[in-house]
Amino acid sequence: MAIEGELSSVTLADICQLLAMGRKTGCLTLTHRSNFGYVYFKGGRVIYATVLNRPDRLGELLVRNDVIERKDLAAAMETQSRQPGKKIGQLLVEAGSLEEEELQRFITMQIEEAVYHLFGWEEGTFHFEPDRAPEAHGGFLVSINTESLLLEGARRVDELSQIEKKIASRDLIFAPDHLPKEGDEIVLTPDQDRLLPLLDGKRTVAELIEESGLGEFDALKGIYGLLHAGFVRSAGRRESGEAPGADVGLGQRLNLGHAFYRAGMLEDAEREYLAVLDADPVERVARARLGIIALRSGRPREAVAHYEAMEKAGLGSDPLAVLLNWGYALELLENFDEALAVLTRAAALAPGDARGPLAIGIVLLKKNEAARAREAFGRSRAALGKGQKPGAVYFAHAVLASAAAGQLEEAIQLGREGLSLHPSSAPLLVNLGAVLEQKGDGGAAEALYLRAVALNPPSPHAHRNLGDLAHARGDQAGARAHFERAVRLDPLLGDDLYLKLGNLAYEEGDRTWARQHWEKALELNPENETIRSNLQLISTAPGA
Repeated sequence: MAIEGELSSVTLADICQLLAMGRKTGCLTLTHRSNFGYVYFKGGRVIYATVLNRPDRLGELLVRNDVIERKDLAAAMETQSRQPGKKIGQLLVEAGSLEEEELQRFITMQIEEAVYHLFGWEEGTFHFEPDRAPEAHGGFLVSINTESLLLEGARRVDELSQIEKKIASRDLIFAPDHLPKEGDEIVLTPDQDRLLPLLDGKRTVAELIEESGLGEFDALKGIYGLLHAGFVRSAGRRESGEAPGADVGLGQRLNLGHAFYRAGMLEDAEREYLAVLDADPVERVARARLGIIALRSGRPREAVAHYEAMEKAGLGSDPLAVLLNWGYALELLENFDEALAVLTRAAALAPGDARGPLAIGIVLLKKNEAARAREAFGRSRAALGKGQKPGAVYFAHAVLASAAAGQLEEAIQLGREGLSLHPSSAPLLVNLGAVLEQKGDGGAAEALYLRAVALNPPSPHAHRNLGDLAHARGDQAGARAHFERAVRLDPLLGDDLYLKLGNLAYEEGDRTWARQHWEKALELNPENETIRSNLQLISTAPGA
């Protein structure tokens, strides 16, 4: 169940309640101005949450709360610089500086704080993506009852509305005033006790939250209580060194770009990554993402330019991914020899990785070198680890390679094996159907094509093939219906479709529709002499 909408029309509490009641699993993405929040659910319970541009304060929280010593944090950070895939908490547990139960407690607190922060967003958008799991999180997830989060979140929102009447900005500064003396019958809360020594007339509210080791709400509530009791007073506001609207730093630009990218907002992500490159032309993470965005946006030539720039500056932390994407961009441009050269480098870089020979096989297949493609697909499958099965992309292309190499039975066997693993792969259904047609089993082929058009979204290639089958048995109305569905699903599927639609219209005496379809076909393929002849014929025919 994918849901999306505006936060102005439905509250976060209502969305979370819906997901909890439905026991949904996936990621809820929220946007508010230029900020993003993510809440991950599993079976309706919250397992992870984060808000962009809110610093990961776990290490500092542990130090401020006397759970670990600063030297422990420094050692973990040094280890992390050599093992960037690991989280600070995970490293602290592995080093014996922190018990896993304590880590879980503070991670839970961070997740709860992130969710409570998101409850304050009354404008923006939301989108729920089913079955999406958190990215690398160090192996530590929690399971929080959503209903209890909603109740506590509602309480905090009510209290914050009162607190923010007095503490309207995190830039405010408060100083001591009429502090309680010894002997006074005044009992401060533990949070107030922790905050009071820090209220020196110099620290901002944001710094008090950071240095106290308290969560944002608890720190604000403590300051509010001290202010209300008259123990502190307002001492002004920290003047920012930046003018309003000043540009953000490279790190923040990158973070914004990553958040936009994850949310599928590619134009916004591209803007942020380009801004990073303006300041640092050799920033490889931004360059790599721009290459992927160009590919996803149908601009392979731009992608190639980005990968060529990366080649000069160094291929980054994941050179295999860069080379594979570069090869794919060249494949889309039909620069097959260049693509093979790049992909051969990728395969040599990671001999045990199945992706290199798979990509090589696909390019060889497009070059009509079926025997070499078949060999490459064999190497790809051999590179898989024990118990691993090839993906749908492998089967869809290996079927065609075997058939083109004259191994029809092998192709059919591969196709059936693939469908047992990937029954909803439209390319595999269509390609196996084409092989069965080649063998003369049109009925079995048609059954596979019908499965492919029943998918969501339906396969335009399957509609084209069904149209050919209908035309072959004299069903012109059925052929036209399938061809029209194919071009509606993919208007650029091929000039042959418009040629066939034009032919059908001409046979039915509709010269206007015939001309329009043929002109569209010629637009897609100006080299098609058959279409030129048809258009010339219709232009010179009597009554034209």
